[in-house]
Amino acid sequence: MSREDLETTGQLLGTVLAVQANFYRVQLDSEDKGDKLENSSFSTPSPLSTVSSHSPNPHPPLLLCTRRTRLKKIGQQVMVGDRVVVEEPDWAGGRGAISEVLPRGSELDRPAIANVDRILLVFAVADPPLEPYQLSRFLLKAESTGLDVVLGLNKSDLISTEEQSEICDRLMSWGYKPIFISVNKSINLNQIATSLKEKITVIAGPSGVGKSSLINALIPNANLRVGEISGKLARGRHTTRHVELFELPGGGLLADTPGFNQPDLDVSPEELASLFPEARQRLAVESCRFSDCLHREEPECVVRGDWERYQHYLDFLEEAILRQTQLNQQADPESTVKAKTKGKGQTKYEPKLESKKYRRASRRTQLQELQQLYQETDE
Repeated sequence: MSREDLETTGQLLGTVLAVQANFYRVQLDSEDKGDKLENSSFSTPSPLSTVSSHSPNPHPPLLLCTRRTRLKKIGQQVMVGDRVVVEEPDWAGGRGAISEVLPRGSELDRPAIANVDRILLVFAVADPPLEPYQLSRFLLKAESTGLDVVLGLNKSDLISTEEQSEICDRLMSWGYKPIFISVNKSINLNQIATSLKEKITVIAGPSGVGKSSLINALIPNANLRVGEISGKLARGRHTTRHVELFELPGGGLLADTPGFNQPDLDVSPEELASLFPEARQRLAVESCRFSDCLHREEPECVVRGDWERYQHYLDFLEEAILRQTQLNQQADPESTVKAKTKGKGQTKYEPKLESKKYRRASRRTQLQELQQLYQETDE
C-alpha cells in the first residue's frame, strides 16, 4: 500500500499499548518511527503526512480502537505490542478501528504480548529475601522465551557491599551478570534505562520486589499503584491487573505484567537442560554419550556434575516428566487413568474403571430380563 493510499483511506500505523474488554489503546507512530518503518521488512509506508494533516496535535496521539469484524471472523487476535493498521480515525473523539495486524516478531502467551525484545527480571535481595530456587525458576521461564534476559536486583541498599559481591559471584557462576539497583535510593536506575532503550521489554518477577515502583521511577507519569509487603508471609501483594505498555522517556516501551509467584515450566524434559547456561556451556565443549540423555544416571554424561543448580535441574526435570506424562494421558483415550478436577481448580488423576463393568442395569432392562426368565420357565 502506497503513501497516497494511506492518505486517501485515512489509515495509520501504531502500537497496541493496552487491551481492555473489546477495546484497544493504540499509540500512533511518530515521524521517526514512520521513517524507520519504510525501511523495515514490512515495507509499509509511513502515515505521518496523514497524522500531520488531520490531527490538531503534532505529537502522535492515542486512539481507543475497536477490532474490525473481519478480523474477528478470521480469528485474528489483537495483542498488546501488536503493530496494527488503524483506519477511519475520529480525532475529536479519540477513536479508530483496527483493520490489520502486521506480522509479529515474537509472541508470549503468559503474559499475552507481542513483539517483545527482552525480559527484565526483577528480584529483591532483601524484604523479601532472595530465594535462589524461586529465582532459578523465573530464569528458566525467561530462558524458555528465547529472548534476552536482564536481571535487576532491587533493594541493594539494604545489604552490604560484601553481600552484594557474594551474590554477584554466585549468579555469575549461573551465567548471569546482575545489575544491583535501589528504587528507593535511585541507585543504577540509569543503567537499567539504558539497557531498555529502543526496545519492547517485559518486566517480570515475584510480587513485592518493587516492579511497580521501578516503573514509576523510570516513567514518572505511569502512576502505578504500589503494594506493601505482607508481614506474615514476607511476600508482596499483587497490584498489576492487566498487561500494559508504558513509553520510556529515552525511547522504548516497558510492559508491566500481572504478578505471579510460580511461573509454569511448559517445556519438555529433553529441552530443559538447554535453559541452564551452565549445562549449555558443558554441552558446547563435549557431547553426552546418548543423544536422548536426560543427565541423571546415564553413563558418560557431561552435564551431571558439581555445579550449584544441578539439584534445581533434577527437581524441574521431575516436574517436566510428570507434566509430559499427564499430557500424554489426556491425549490417549485408552489410558487407564482419568483427570478429575478437585477444589481450587486443581486437576488430579484417578484410575479409570472399565467401561460398563460397574454400571447398574436400568429398570427397563431388569424388567425385560425378568419377562424372558418367566417365558423360559413356562416353556
